Amino acid sequence: MESFLQLVVSGISMGCIYCLVAIEFSLIWNASGLINFGHDSFIMFGAYIFAGSMILRGNLSVPAAIISSLIFMAAFGVLVAVTIFIPLSRLGSDIFAVMGTIMLAKIISEGVRLFYGASPFSLPGFLGGTVKFGNVVMGRVSFYIIFITIVTLICIHLLFSKTKIGRAMRCVAQDKDAASLMGINVQRNIMATVALSSAICGIIGVLIIPLFSVDLNMASMIGLKGFASGIIGGFGSMPGAMVGGILIGLIENLYTGIGPAIYKDVVAFLLMIIFLMIKPKGIMAKKNL
Repeated sequence: MESFLQLVVSGISMGCIYCLVAIEFSLIWNASGLINFGHDSFIMFGAYIFAGSMILRGNLSVPAAIISSLIFMAAFGVLVAVTIFIPLSRLGSDIFAVMGTIMLAKIISEGVRLFYGASPFSLPGFLGGTVKFGNVVMGRVSFYIIFITIVTLICIHLLFSKTKIGRAMRCVAQDKDAASLMGINVQRNIMATVALSSAICGIIGVLIIPLFSVDLNMASMIGLKGFASGIIGGFGSMPGAMVGGILIGLIENLYTGIGPAIYKDVVAFLLMIIFLMIKPKGIMAKKNL
């Protein structure tokens, strides 16, 4: 029973990570009609900015380093929107968008390698420790991930439902032409959406440092599973991203209790293929943000 509860909690925590990745996908897709195939590099970049620049080089406290990293990632997102996403969204060809975001990922990865070096490193003690509930001992990082994900989702919901810029983002996501006719600056909203998406990548990068250390390939598998979560939940649907992420996290973690752990990564992609065959629109087809 104790091991089952451990698998459930750790599965939910990893599901929260996949959920955030799927939401990042959905935000950019809804705003610009593009898929960000470089999102794993954004996540990795956020981890390096936080750990390498703000903590180890800047000697900032953890709260100050997190805030500074998220501001930096949001500003980086604006730069990427202006130079990559907005021009690509005007071309009207998916192949240009695919190649553009893939090349962007390569540029980020190579830039990080040249600036920080290729050797991985870690932050000893960061989000470390354990929590004990009766006979169940869990890593403290799992609870940090779940808590921060819940706070992030609440903030996103409040942004979309209570603020003017959030409502404008929803309008742009539903119909860019109609939003433009209503006086909404579509390009500015794409910039804001990509900035938000980039900041979310920064959050993910910080949260996975205790799990994978800081490495150039730390987010590769997470990025793919986040994409699978979006497909399973319903691509472009924010609630679907949450459902798909938690579902994959739970199923793959529970699988490790009955099967060889070496095949754990296959579970998410097998599940995605099954959904593509029987329910291609996902669990919750997109209706709105």
